Amino acid sequence: MVTERIIQIMAEQYDMDPATLSEESSFEEMSFDSLDVAEMVMTLEDEYKISIEMSSDIKTIGDISKHIQEKIDAKNK
Repeated sequence: MVTERIIQIMAEQYDMDPATLSEESSFEEMSFDSLDVAEMVMTLEDEYKISIEMSSDIKTIGDISKHIQEKIDAKNK
């Protein structure tokens, strides 16, 4: 569910075809620079009402989806 919503947000925000995006899609493949990643993170923080700490381990949609899901799970405990 989180992954699908991230893909939807990214497709809308960056005028991308959601069918071309998957958990394996990397920010590098999408030609995202640091500003694009920062904007995406801010959008996702607003969407999920959480704080996202970007690290070098977060390279794909699946990585950030997992990170967000962990934050949501921790918040709901």
